[in-house]
Order: sequence, then structure tokens, then C-alpha cells
Amino acid sequence: MTRLAYTARNDAIFKMIFGDGRDIDILTAFLQAALDLPAEDYEEVTLIDPHLVREHPQDKLGILDVKVKMRSGKLVDVEIQICDQPQIRERMVFYLTRMVNEQIGPGDEYWSIKRSICILIANYVLVPENASYRNRYRLYDRQTGSEFTDLLEVNTLELPKLPRDEDGTPLWDWMKFLSAHEKEELEMLAEKNPQVKKAVVKLLTLSEDERTRMLADSREMLRRDISAQVHGAEQRGREEAMLSVARKLLDLDQPVDVIVQATGLPREVIQSLMH
Repeated sequence: MTRLAYTARNDAIFKMIFGDGRDIDILTAFLQAALDLPAEDYEEVTLIDPHLVREHPQDKLGILDVKVKMRSGKLVDVEIQICDQPQIRERMVFYLTRMVNEQIGPGDEYWSIKRSICILIANYVLVPENASYRNRYRLYDRQTGSEFTDLLEVNTLELPKLPRDEDGTPLWDWMKFLSAHEKEELEMLAEKNPQVKKAVVKLLTLSEDERTRMLADSREMLRRDISAQVHGAEQRGREEAMLSVARKLLDLDQPVDVIVQATGLPREVIQSLMH
């Protein structure tokens, strides 16, 4: 098996594949697989932000998104998230409400608001409540099941939940494309699905481009740096919390061995708190 040097999960490469107006049919095919919209919506898919990755990835921290407008005016924001991020659900709500607010200007009427849709592709388990790799959320009454409005919609696609065996849907093919680690996996998908084949060819072509490799490497290094900073902050926060617990236990005259077991701190650290 040939390990891929770069995958479509790299957010820079993801946007080059799905956010390139010259290959809008790749994005259109993915949206058709991921969303439940009328067929005429896909007849005209327009990128709102046609620009590809910035030369300096540090100009925009976090994830790169792909924003489009459908023929009917519906707005769709597609994002991929590699690592679990705090408040990701709150952030999705913020994105949705911002997409709605941007539609209304001075003199505009509320009836002109079109549906705003977020698609979040997660490389981790985002919804532990069920085993489905696809979830769709709208505003419903939990008791009666009646829908308040369809103007806000969040679709979550979780790569770790993708079943090993195909389920007969085009979405499975796209999810497999995104989760693939070996070139042979991509070749099998390309033979099976002509639309995914275009994305496979583009991924392999981008992987050979020196500028693309530099941008992808920069994004990956930035992601790792941010992840290390977050982990370090969390670790420091945990240690501070355990130190606080240890001090309280010392105030209660608890034995050092008990405090070591309760906090996981080294004996030497606890003994230093006694002076």
C-alpha cells in the first residue's frame, strides 16, 4: 500500500479541491451527496469567496471554509475540522446567525432571508449520542416534532464513524475520499465514482505541486503549533487545579500518600507545598 503524502483533510488542500471555481463541478457533486435540496438548486452553484489559500496561512487562524450560494439563494458554508475544538457547536451557531445577518441590509424585508446551511466535516467524533456519520439539525419542537423554520441547518459529517463497507450512497464515496490514507483507496474510488475521480485526480496533481506542498506543510505546522499550545494550556490548568486540591488536603492534615493518590502529583511537589 502506498501512503499518501498529502490528504484532502489538510484544510489548505481541501479548499484547493472544493473551493476552486474552475472545478465547481467537484463541489457541486459533493453538495448533492451531502445535502437534501431540490435538484434545481444545484444547477447554479456560485462561490462567494473564490480566493484560494493565502500565501501566509497565519493571516487566518483556524479552518479554511468554502462558502457558496445556490441557485435559489440558499447559502452554504463547508468546513473541515481536524482536531476537536472547544465550543465548536457554539461556533457553528455563530456562523449560521452571521450568514443570516449578512443577508439583511437597510430597507430589506425579513421575507428575503434564504436558508443558511453549515456543513461541518469532523475528523473526530463530534456527536457521541449516536453511531451515524451524518446528522442534520434544524429547529424542531422536541415534543411534537413540528418544525419552526428551515432557515437554519447544520449538517455534521464525522469521518471516524464511516462504516468500513460502503452503504450505497454517493456521500459514503466522498467521505471515503476524505478519510483515505493510501493511494490504492483513491484509485478504487476513482474507478467506482466518476465525480470523485475528478477530486482524486486533482488531489494527486496538487500533491506534486511545490507551492501547494509548501502551503499544505505550513498549514499543518500551524495546526500542530496551535494544538500544542492548547494542550500545554490545558495541562497547566490541570496542574494548577491539582495544586489547589493538594493545598486544601494539606490544610485538612491529610497524609502525603493520600494526596499523591488523589492528585497524581509527585511526592516532592506536595512536600514542597508544606514549607
